[in-house]
Amino acid sequence: MKKLIFITAFIIMAGIAYGQTLQKGNFIGFHVYTINLDPDATMNQILEVWKNKVVPAYEKNFQAKFYIVKGIRGECENCFGGMVIWDSEAGRDKFFNEEGGLNEVGQAAIDKCQPAFDELAKLGESTSKYTDWVIQ
Repeated sequence: MKKLIFITAFIIMAGIAYGQTLQKGNFIGFHVYTINLDPDATMNQILEVWKNKVVPAYEKNFQAKFYIVKGIRGECENCFGGMVIWDSEAGRDKFFNEEGGLNEVGQAAIDKCQPAFDELAKLGESTSKYTDWVIQ
């Protein structure tokens, strides 16, 4: 429940901060990542790969905006996440099926992002939980 409150508050704050970007009908995927670093890797290295490799590749191949977020208070303090914004649910559905898995177009897009994901894998492994939201 606390995570839901945190995520809702974050989305509302994002809407205020980026009011000109978010509009009714926009579709947002919010991911919370659990990262297990390799012994010789740092979180700063992970974030640099995300900022410089993963985000640009994802935005280009999935035709969406991607923002990296970090929890600063509450249950998810120091959590790492990502917020993906599509113009509409149809924009998201171009790449993903109803169950949240990749469709054929999405798999082709993820394949193009693979070099960035391979670079991340050298620093550790991660899992994510997500919730999709539609701006009302």
